[in-house]
Amino acid sequence: MTLLTDTGLDVDPQEVESAIRDAVDEASERIVRLSQEIGRDPELAFQEHRAAARVAATLHDSGFAVTTGVYGLDTAVEAIYGSGEMTVAVVGEYDALPGVGHACGHNVIAAAGVGAAVGLAAVADRLGLRVKFLGTPAEELGGGKILMLEAGAWDDAAFSLMVHGGPFAQIASSGFVTQAYERIIATFHGRAAHAAAMPHEGVNAGDAVTLAQVGLGLLRQQLRRTVVVGSFVVEAGGATNVIPERGVLEVEIRGNTADEWRDARKRVRDVLAGAALASGCRVEIDRPEKPYAPLDPDADISRFFDEAMTGMGYDLLPAPAGMGGGSTDMGNVSQYLPSIHPMIALRGVEAVPHHQSFAEAAVSSAGDIAAVDGALALALAAARAASDTVVRARLIDAQRTRAPYAPEPEDDLG
Repeated sequence: MTLLTDTGLDVDPQEVESAIRDAVDEASERIVRLSQEIGRDPELAFQEHRAAARVAATLHDSGFAVTTGVYGLDTAVEAIYGSGEMTVAVVGEYDALPGVGHACGHNVIAAAGVGAAVGLAAVADRLGLRVKFLGTPAEELGGGKILMLEAGAWDDAAFSLMVHGGPFAQIASSGFVTQAYERIIATFHGRAAHAAAMPHEGVNAGDAVTLAQVGLGLLRQQLRRTVVVGSFVVEAGGATNVIPERGVLEVEIRGNTADEWRDARKRVRDVLAGAALASGCRVEIDRPEKPYAPLDPDADISRFFDEAMTGMGYDLLPAPAGMGGGSTDMGNVSQYLPSIHPMIALRGVEAVPHHQSFAEAAVSSAGDIAAVDGALALALAAARAASDTVVRARLIDAQRTRAPYAPEPEDDLG
């Protein structure tokens, strides 16, 4: 690793990493306690008040300047340590899933992010770093990071990173990608009528929903395997003798690349429009949250994270070709500035995410270990990025020339 003599900093990488290890080790009980408290007290999107307070308190006690309720979101947290020329944004999320709690392990994510920030604070002055922790609400449903991006949360950052717990094997960071994601709600408007006495006066919105479901089912046969279209009926009538005037269908569209995703989004809308036309209804399409972009991991920071994981005794496997690990609003962050969103294996756990068994695993000893190890790996990766002369210069130059984040215009998909 190159020393930072070119920037006026005289850094011994071994001393830096030793200091990080000591800091994370000293904070390990707090990291585990935070993970356990959040994991056993789940809160849904934008309602994570207790989790945000716990994160804020832990960082405040660690010497950070903490503000809760930032960037227009009541449960967003910002914590700052140091005043170096290079800002690293360490990310945590802490919202749970309806019905199954922390079945995506966001308690591990939050605790690992907090631990990483604490580890980096121990070397911030030596590395010329400004450590910025961002607690981001509503990843599961709501796109909190996108809202915070639009409010400028990452405008001052040179790079950003977080880690997500997962089951099975440890996958190399550089090969881990996520899919683009959009959720839409189609509301069909018809005309109610008595189904027996005056069926000819009705315009059946329930029929429109049925036609849409059939059309989507047929469409799936012609989509790429890397595209996923899911749907369920929210409303399609309430009584057999009443022709329903309103029908509601919720649809999500995912894709590995922006082009295939956009094509699928347009074709889904064509199906919905066709169902409305065939049934005589009018359709309205609403988008409850902004679309999630695909993840674009930075190659250098990914390499540093993987080296840290290997050094901690994890065996890395390459990601299967075309692997798409769900969707995340961290994808939007990665499209704006160099970022990583790797997984850390909860070793010995074979539970499936978004299932109650994974919520239990996230507060098991395996989850505790993943939170501490994830904190250490993130901090080491960030320190290596800041300590490498070439990588540091690239990241700082990119940040200086990057325009403030601007939302993408609404596209004309119908």
